[in-house]
Amino acid sequence: MQVETPIHTDLYLVGGGHTRAIVLRKIGMEGLPAGVRVTLVTNLVDTPYSGMLPCHISGTYGFDESHIDLRPLTRFARCRLIMDEVVHVDPNSRQIHCRSHPPLDYDVLSIDIGSTPQTLSVPGAAAHAIPAKPVPDLLRAWNTYLDELSQASAPSAVVGIVGGGVGGVELALNMQMRLRQLTDRVDLHLFHRGSRLATGRSRTTQRQLAQIFRDRNIHTHLQESVCAVEPLDQTQGIGPVRVRCESGLAVTCDRVFWVTNASAAAWIAKTGLSTDAKGFIQVRDTLQSCSHSNVFAAGDIATMVHAPRPKAGVFAVRQGPPLYKNLRRYLQHRSLRPFTPQRQFLNIIDLGDGSAIASRGPWSARSVWFRRWKHWIDSKFMGLFEQFPDMEPHRHLPAAAKTTAAPPCAGCGSKVGRSVLSRALAKARDSFPELGHPPETICIGLEQPDDAAIVTLPPGTQAVQTVDQFRALVDDPYIFAQVCLNHCLSDLFAMGATPQTVLAIAVLPYATDAVQTATLYQLMAGTYQALLPTGAWLVGGHTSEGPELSLGFACNGWIQPGEALTKGLTLATPQEELALILTQPLGVGVLFAADMQRAAKGRWIDAAVAAMLRSDQAAAACLRRHGLRACTDVTGFGLAGHLYEMWQASPAPLCFELESDALPVLPGAQRCFESGYRSSLHERNRQIAQQFGPCPSQAKALPILFDPQTAGGLVGAVPIHRVSDCLLDLHRSGYAHSRCIGRVIPARPGQPAFTIR
Repeated sequence: MQVETPIHTDLYLVGGGHTRAIVLRKIGMEGLPAGVRVTLVTNLVDTPYSGMLPCHISGTYGFDESHIDLRPLTRFARCRLIMDEVVHVDPNSRQIHCRSHPPLDYDVLSIDIGSTPQTLSVPGAAAHAIPAKPVPDLLRAWNTYLDELSQASAPSAVVGIVGGGVGGVELALNMQMRLRQLTDRVDLHLFHRGSRLATGRSRTTQRQLAQIFRDRNIHTHLQESVCAVEPLDQTQGIGPVRVRCESGLAVTCDRVFWVTNASAAAWIAKTGLSTDAKGFIQVRDTLQSCSHSNVFAAGDIATMVHAPRPKAGVFAVRQGPPLYKNLRRYLQHRSLRPFTPQRQFLNIIDLGDGSAIASRGPWSARSVWFRRWKHWIDSKFMGLFEQFPDMEPHRHLPAAAKTTAAPPCAGCGSKVGRSVLSRALAKARDSFPELGHPPETICIGLEQPDDAAIVTLPPGTQAVQTVDQFRALVDDPYIFAQVCLNHCLSDLFAMGATPQTVLAIAVLPYATDAVQTATLYQLMAGTYQALLPTGAWLVGGHTSEGPELSLGFACNGWIQPGEALTKGLTLATPQEELALILTQPLGVGVLFAADMQRAAKGRWIDAAVAAMLRSDQAAAACLRRHGLRACTDVTGFGLAGHLYEMWQASPAPLCFELESDALPVLPGAQRCFESGYRSSLHERNRQIAQQFGPCPSQAKALPILFDPQTAGGLVGAVPIHRVSDCLLDLHRSGYAHSRCIGRVIPARPGQPAFTIR
């Protein structure tokens, strides 16, 4: 039996910039040493490509054309993906601190988080101007402004841009072209401290740009330092403002965009990493931190001490291959090689009108051919991250040192070590002091571990028990634990039970004790996070080793006799009709089936994960408040399969009528179906649903009915007259996608049990 090399080293990549994209592709193509686990931590799954961003602003390129989707890229690189914002790094304890995750332990770290514009020094700028970074915020504000103009009866646009470097110049020229598509009344004002546009470029380039700005009637305010940004309406955040300069100049603008010199994220200065006077991480020629050899940095956040260069995308892209090689050599305990960036580089400034200025050193010229050349260069670069070659499933370079290790044991020998278990559980429990003390009903649990837990069942109550376990469908163990627990607890919520205790069943990948401790800690922290709102307690469980991460829970709840909700439906009168309400959108199965083949967009998976993280607890309470008659959770058998179970459990013949247009569907699911993707359980679900009777022709065209769901929503039957109030209650409780998807009526002779309209 061939067993993968146990994980012994955790390489964490923080940030998804241009350099990072190249490194991930290199990892996918050429591999890393065996036993190295690589993880990307980023708060943006779609990383914007700076070379195409101005043309996306002008509308020339769409969103997908101008963004690198990191989700399929990490799949290709066999890299775990953790979606969160890093707020601190402690290089001494080797920990990454995120906004919404427990600390992450690393052995080797690479940072590529880009830069941000300087705004805080100018009063009002942080609150009322729109910085060029982070790009998603810029695009959101830009699109909102475009929507306002498109809806205005007599639109006029007045836009201010602070910063006259290449970034500000390209933004101004491309914004003007887009705004002119909406209105003839466009005024652009560019404020710049320097005496010429495009500081750092050749005099020829600067003269060309000055002439273009004059020809296109863009107001250029040179040698003007903005000293304040004042809102015209104090009740608004982003809106009409007055830009004041030290000279006394004041200009009123609809929006102001801030494109000044780059600055480093504030948290970098608190890490203890060596930084320059501006707060950027100082790195050697090997791209290692000058103070910590196991920390690498690249892109705008890094400053090469012996070869400083401008903060430009071209340098970030060129750092990709040498960074990958040095990370690989470091992990193999080999000497690293220096990288020297070029001093001069080709720069092409997009003018927004189909032409561009190309320059290198003192040479500069303008032509439509340069714009076409730029399009070819940018498209070729982006093509690297759109189609990936087929690679063997587990490609690794040889480990740094070969070891003769016995194959992992089975049976009781596969249990995780006691020290791993005790350290991870204690650390996770200490992270949640708000849990307090366990209720008196728990006689023996994790607080006083024994061979088994002992729980007292209050008099006059019944126990409701369920169990489920599955492989990790997301890389992040902290998020996976929450999804898994939500999935397992949904059975209790569907039956109206109150969760009390859970037992965890975890399989950890083969790894060193340190790596297993870190993984189990993240799993247990996610478990406690999901348990917090339920009032239930983790009282024990079992851990073992295996080739991949999996998790499950045995969940126990209490209910009063006679109060359990079942799947079976009984109509109060022969004429009664009930409405079917679905609390969560469908499509998890097909999205992750496509994701396994690197065909799902990252933002689609983000939306699916957000849905799976939404517990069914509050939804069950809403349905009960509005006369719930019967309920079940929509999970592995798909919507049709679970409706079939309700129909089968009902004592009287009933007809289930669905409204196809009412089915809530996750973003991207329909496109995945159209591309031919299906979950491996899809066909079996379709066969089960056919037991309703002849499958309606519409159902064959609605594969979403048979799509298995993980941590799906509830489907419940409530009286027709309670639907509006029930949906309003659900929406207020956070279930924005809740819909009335059909009705249940008495079956007439010859009428099929399942119809779709």
